[in-house]
Amino acid sequence: MSQVIKAKLQGELEDLESELRIHLPKEIKRALEFGDLRENSEYKAALERQNMVKARIVELRQRISEIASIDPNKVPRDRASYGSTLVLYDAEKDEEVTYRLVTPEESDPAAGLISTTSPVGKSLMGKQVGDEAVVRTPASTRNFEIRQLRTLHDDLASDAG
Repeated sequence: MSQVIKAKLQGELEDLESELRIHLPKEIKRALEFGDLRENSEYKAALERQNMVKARIVELRQRISEIASIDPNKVPRDRASYGSTLVLYDAEKDEEVTYRLVTPEESDPAAGLISTTSPVGKSLMGKQVGDEAVVRTPASTRNFEIRQLRTLHDDLASDAG
């Protein structure tokens, strides 16, 4: 799964690097031809875009490096972590919910894909079946009991078999 995310981020990185090397220099050169830089909104906009692109490139390189360094051998086999699917019981609502812990790039809360860096994701990390997870958000506090846990290793084993 991390290969798909890595490829998506790599594609965005390549597009931005191309924009930085090819498109933006032409835009800046064209804006410079308008003369007076103090009142040249095209020039200012191009420079702002250039700075934004440079910042996003740094961010993308960092995320690609982080994703590439996810070592399945270091992912716990008996507790919730990246790639785990958990069935949780919410006693207050008397319902079960299922979440899968994913990277921020994969996150889709409506589909049950919860980022490991979100309040819910953080509260679930390291939990085992039978544990209680307390999720504090700005709006409320929710308590969940972990009823089932399927780790990344369980998924890899079923994919291989």
